[in-house]
Amino acid sequence: MDKILIVDDNEQITSILATYAEKENLSPLVAFDGEEALALFQKHSKEIQIVLLDVMMPKLDGFSVCKAIRKMSMVPIIMITARGEDFDKIMGLDIGADDYVVKPFSVKEVMARVRAILRRLNQTGEESRIYKVGKLSINMEDYRVTLDDHALALTKKEIELLWTFAKNKNKVFTRENLLDSIWGYEYCGDSRTVDSHIKRLRAKLDEYAHPEWDIKTIWGVGYRFEESKDEK
Repeated sequence: MDKILIVDDNEQITSILATYAEKENLSPLVAFDGEEALALFQKHSKEIQIVLLDVMMPKLDGFSVCKAIRKMSMVPIIMITARGEDFDKIMGLDIGADDYVVKPFSVKEVMARVRAILRRLNQTGEESRIYKVGKLSINMEDYRVTLDDHALALTKKEIELLWTFAKNKNKVFTRENLLDSIWGYEYCGDSRTVDSHIKRLRAKLDEYAHPEWDIKTIWGVGYRFEESKDEK
């Protein structure tokens, strides 16, 4: 059975999440601090399909654990925070988290997000996972992006945004489309999340010339990936 790593120093929360995870046919591994979480992940990394990770924990906080896991794996990570400030949310996404939930939360909602992320990964696995245009190469097998022979330091979300754009060239995505397809659920928060991610993605891409393509803003609508008409 596929495993889910649940990390929180609150035993009541881990117990409830573990019970619901079993209903989703996921075998729960539970850790109560950051060091224990990393030890479990290193031992079971090939079996763990997704991680639920609290931010405020003893020994190592959730941000530190997320960074450490990202050095080893691109497994989906959902951050759990007791605070709702944008700083926590944005920092978690910037260091490689796939999603976040704020306490108190609905366990059913958390499991819905887990299902959505796993479903999206299964769908991606059914198609070619390498895309090239001009001097840009996106490899979703190892989450590696190169441009003009330079490896780009993109976050997981930035890579998934770029992949979604490139694989659907000329399609206009609204912010709501992107929140739903990249974050994997009907997002009810602030759509500025998309704008901030795309701004940072563009800044990294624009370090190298890419006349063959561009990510265009369609004012009042959203964004789309356009290839140059001169490139065939």
